[in-house]
Amino acid sequence: MPTIRHTSAVALRWMWLTAVLFLAALYLLSGLTVPPSPVATEPKNVSVASLMPSASSPDPLSELPADLRDVVVQLNQARANRLADLDLESADVADWTTICRRLSLSLVGTGMSMQEIRQLQSLPESERTARHLRNLLSSTRHHDYWAERYTRFLVGAEEGPFLVFRRRRFRHWLADQFASNRRYDGIVRDLITAEGLWTDRPEVNFYTVTYDSGDDGPDPIRLAARTSRVFLGLRIDCLQCHDDFLGNVSLGDADDLRFGTQQDFHQLAAFFTAARSNGLQGVRNGPVDYQYKYLDSDQEESVPAAVPFGEAWMPESGNPRRRLATWLTSSENRQAARSAVSHVWALLFGRARGESVDNLPLDEPMDAETKILVDDFIANGFDLRRLIAAIVMSDEFRVDSRAGFHVTARHDAAGAVFPLVRLRPEQIAGSVIQSSRVHTIDRDSSFLVQLQKFGGTNDFLKRYGDRGEDEFADDATTISQRLVMLNGKLVDESVDYNPVLNASAHVLMFSGEDDEIVRNAYWCVLNRPPDQEEIDHFVARLDATDYRRGAIEDLFWTLLNSSEFAWNH
Repeated sequence: MPTIRHTSAVALRWMWLTAVLFLAALYLLSGLTVPPSPVATEPKNVSVASLMPSASSPDPLSELPADLRDVVVQLNQARANRLADLDLESADVADWTTICRRLSLSLVGTGMSMQEIRQLQSLPESERTARHLRNLLSSTRHHDYWAERYTRFLVGAEEGPFLVFRRRRFRHWLADQFASNRRYDGIVRDLITAEGLWTDRPEVNFYTVTYDSGDDGPDPIRLAARTSRVFLGLRIDCLQCHDDFLGNVSLGDADDLRFGTQQDFHQLAAFFTAARSNGLQGVRNGPVDYQYKYLDSDQEESVPAAVPFGEAWMPESGNPRRRLATWLTSSENRQAARSAVSHVWALLFGRARGESVDNLPLDEPMDAETKILVDDFIANGFDLRRLIAAIVMSDEFRVDSRAGFHVTARHDAAGAVFPLVRLRPEQIAGSVIQSSRVHTIDRDSSFLVQLQKFGGTNDFLKRYGDRGEDEFADDATTISQRLVMLNGKLVDESVDYNPVLNASAHVLMFSGEDDEIVRNAYWCVLNRPPDQEEIDHFVARLDATDYRRGAIEDLFWTLLNSSEFAWNH
């Protein structure tokens, strides 16, 4: 008897242990924890709510702060004037689902989750867009996503020198800046004046990414080219070797523009020779010491540090890099503010406002909307969140991509309709993964869900292709990319009937009627409700099969491979 009781007790303990481990595994895998409050917690010293309309306002502009409302009204009027001058008609404002999907794609790099959609549907329709923007701006997903986008912009997409470059630390530092709503001019100053080790001062990696194995220190030529493109929106790389003889690069003051010269490029590069590598102390300040042999010159000569225009905005003395940082962030340097506005606009719309994000010639006048945004950006202390709010609350962001008239290239170029923009590879990967989960995938998700997203995204980008730092190039989809979507591992795993993880199984298990199954599938993948014709078509497909699991997988697969899914519209 004692033996039987002992055996029974041991067996019972093992059964309890097995049950606990099984439940723990399900919890970790599913990530279906209790959702947080619909309104994400805002970081300290961040007033996201002050930028958003009141929840009770049917008019998205009526409860904006007066000064920001005036800016949006000015933007809308400038757009209306431009369309009137061109004799073009504007499309109507898009519905809330379309605008919210645009916000998610541009701010966090994925479509909306079913959890987000249900939370927004619980609000009056007039509040949904503003609430979604508010939630996204204070979300860690936004901080992390824009940190990656700006990392590529600032240091490129390459891995950099193995020992002295820490890309991950640099990206996390940027995420912290966005999370605290650090002003843009402060970020620029920290980057230009960075000192210390690349491990404990992440901003130093802006310099160490340019280290050359043959020269133990930052490369002033690469830094000058990067600085002119990133912070000034000027491509002056060609001036490294020769003067501008084609009229492509205009420099100098606004009232005295001239062709660019070799001296312009190398005098800018001279500032960065003040950043010296000092062994275990990392990057330290030193004097300017730059020698260069110009074209058609017989010998090297000492090159002083100077800026290519607006010299009066720079302090006459002091630390060379600090002088450059002061010049770059001066309220008088409208070209630098214009460059920042151009990049934010491109991130929100998926393409440059003009021909290029980082090629904004000094002799090219700003259009009316850009001028309004630049003026407001400078006047309000280079506040990135305010800039984002002004753009996305304007008519140009909220307008529909479809219209009751024939849409031409002129309508598209003038902003009469929202532009059709192909999703970037990381947006496709993020949207595929998010469409397979009912809950929002973020830092609150289980470790295994986050790990699965990380691995799935990296594997997808290797197979699909990554645009690198030239993110806004309008490349056509290749055959191999279509094949990755048609029969790739990520899509296959996302549509698989997995009762623990995937939305395809949850939709079938909990939706009830067939028409509700179709509606929920559309919400998960395309972030919109289907029309009646679409419902009838897929309900008929479900009725015609005995293998409903396979039919649900086919439904999700079809939506993921639709043109609508692959474009921002």
